[in-house]
Amino acid sequence: MPLSDPRKIALDILLRVEDGAYADLALNAAFEKNTRLDGRDRNLATELVYGALRQRGRLDFALSQLCKTPLKKLELKVLWLLRLGAYQILELDRIPASAAVNQAVELARSENLERATGFINGVLRNLARQREKIQWPDRTKKERAYLEHVLSVPRWLAELWIKDWGAAEAMALAESMLGQPPFTLRVNTLRLDRDSFLEKMRAAGHEVRPCQYAPEGVVVTRRGASPLAGMDEGWFQVQDEASMLISHLLDVRPGQRLLDTCAAPGGKTTHMAALTGNDNRLLALDLHPQRVRLILEGAQRLGCEGIEAKAWDMSCFPDFLEQRSFDRVLVDAPCSGLGVLRRNPEIRWRPTPPDFQALADLQGTILQNAALLVRPGGRLLYSLCTLTARETWGVVDDFLTSHPDFVLEDLRQETPAAWAPLFDERGALRTTPQRCGGMDAFFAARFYRKPSA
Repeated sequence: MPLSDPRKIALDILLRVEDGAYADLALNAAFEKNTRLDGRDRNLATELVYGALRQRGRLDFALSQLCKTPLKKLELKVLWLLRLGAYQILELDRIPASAAVNQAVELARSENLERATGFINGVLRNLARQREKIQWPDRTKKERAYLEHVLSVPRWLAELWIKDWGAAEAMALAESMLGQPPFTLRVNTLRLDRDSFLEKMRAAGHEVRPCQYAPEGVVVTRRGASPLAGMDEGWFQVQDEASMLISHLLDVRPGQRLLDTCAAPGGKTTHMAALTGNDNRLLALDLHPQRVRLILEGAQRLGCEGIEAKAWDMSCFPDFLEQRSFDRVLVDAPCSGLGVLRRNPEIRWRPTPPDFQALADLQGTILQNAALLVRPGGRLLYSLCTLTARETWGVVDDFLTSHPDFVLEDLRQETPAAWAPLFDERGALRTTPQRCGGMDAFFAARFYRKPSA
């Protein structure tokens, strides 16, 4: 089988993910290597990688009904060949089951797995015949099993979501995390306005619509054959709508001194620059030097001025900065990332669950160090792309207890009325795909430092 075959590419990437790679980065690297791959094959490889990862729990349940050998005892490459075949049989109507089986067998043969071809052929053909007869867990009587085996939520996460959200909301959240996220762009208002960008995108053959909430946001509902309009001119930044809301919630204004503490790759940093019309003094910090370069490269492409970027570990106080010297400080903290499972489905299947307490301790330390830099009368925004109770309100309440000079603000009072569904009962941003127009799951809480502090 050619190295450029999309199924071969998908198999190689899925095996790399097992070794700790990220699916999106591995896909990009594969496409850069296979420059002659046409659009249909690129799309199929992408569909197979993300689909098999998102649906892995469901695929394993179906295969386990028909495979006499326990899946955990199978050679890893054989197991992924079965999963790829099962995904096509169960989820891709446009691919005949017979073609999915034959391709899996041929791919096994090309991988020097001739000894396993009969086994793979038998299991997948049996799945194609028996797929309508599989006894899936009952949704109302076995909620955890349904989440695990139908909605592909690992057991530890199914139990966590049921505890935090209740069974019904946990299922709605899990179902939304199985879908493909919308492809959204933030229009760079330093270059042009959203209406003009929409016109140029449509003229280039793309189907687009404005985002429901973010005033600069655009959803690309179907891409045309031409490149996206303004890619080289810096007209847009790829960014989820929930992420676009964060800079608005920080309430940045021209002339302020701004700090983004965990900034890379720089989408929120450059958004702050655009919101202030480049009239700011903006410092972006990030732990990794190589990611600091991404911030500066993005700023240059988008025409953002006044941005300084520096590598720094915010678990330590940045002693090169004066305390109480920034008007606005953003802490978009490292987290478990469970709010972006659609984009990073490999997170579900890491060998061990995240250590939420260790993450919360780190988030609290970063937040405390950042708080020292907020001037009296200034604002501090804490945001995350996750929804766990410990990382969100757990960190916020701990911070408020130890920092009486800060008060929690109700974001509903200072945002458009149309944004009301995006906030919880305490006035913090809490978005989920199923409730908020398909945007990623985010949390954000804003603190105000008392003028007398």
